[in-house]
Amino acid sequence: MRSGRAARAVSAAALCVFALAGCSAQAVAGGTPRAAEQEANARPADAKPSSTAKPTPTRTPLKALDGAHINIADGQTVGVGMPISVTFDHAIPAAERADTERQLKVSADVEGSWSWVRDRNLLDGQRVDFRPREYWSPSTEVTVRAGSGITRHFTVGRSLVATVDVRSHTMTVVKDGRTRTVPVTAGAPGMDTWNGTMVVSDKQREVFMDSRTVNYGDAYAGYYSYAVHLTTSGTYLHENPKADTYAGRQNVTHGCVGLATDGTAKRFYDEVIPGDVIKVVGSKETVDVGNGYGDWNASWEQWRAGSALT
Repeated sequence: MRSGRAARAVSAAALCVFALAGCSAQAVAGGTPRAAEQEANARPADAKPSSTAKPTPTRTPLKALDGAHINIADGQTVGVGMPISVTFDHAIPAAERADTERQLKVSADVEGSWSWVRDRNLLDGQRVDFRPREYWSPSTEVTVRAGSGITRHFTVGRSLVATVDVRSHTMTVVKDGRTRTVPVTAGAPGMDTWNGTMVVSDKQREVFMDSRTVNYGDAYAGYYSYAVHLTTSGTYLHENPKADTYAGRQNVTHGCVGLATDGTAKRFYDEVIPGDVIKVVGSKETVDVGNGYGDWNASWEQWRAGSALT
């Protein structure tokens, strides 16, 4: 249940507040709003020269980044796949992107890189993301600064990676090393679920989904429960009454991943958090980097090439 393909590119832009077109349209409860920007707590003090030691160079103060926003709230706990996404109210010209990246600071014991992402809904130059080379390690403490005016501190929680195999109609959930398998139903032929790695952006207890918003005519229009949001184009993992009959047996949805109404969907909804990883294997086209948090669908070399500093 999704709309047309986004232009693929790792060097470009976009907003990480997702249009909840879901397997169609509009969330009615449970989303997480963008946190208000906060003032940076401190700036490095000038080092004092000494007659017996060389002075410590003064670090260049960060500049203000007008119109910048960070996708993670201060104090939030996120899953191991969550990228740090900075979006802007205006497109950053290519000639200014290197200087803009220099104003973005991540403090964490991790190898990572910024990369300009061409988001599905925004202009080239409006989104730049940071991701580690590999998934974050659980319990990692991270501080990110966007210029002199915005600081966020967040924590990486426990690890949860769920792999949906559309061929076997199952989802294998690995949570802190413990594994369970859940029957699912995915996109029917011709309405295939995106292949590749997606990251949970948010979740809603109930979402109104309208097939007309994703060019499927009058196929469906109604509320669906326990909706876990995966892509800007409208892919959700949610409760679906059809899964009571077809989960584990056949793919019958319009592109979303359906879970049964016997408590299966609620259990997954209750345990999942933004930043958790949902991988789909055995399907066809791979989700674009800028269609939600599709950052992990770029190789490390491709990702680093999207930085204006490389």
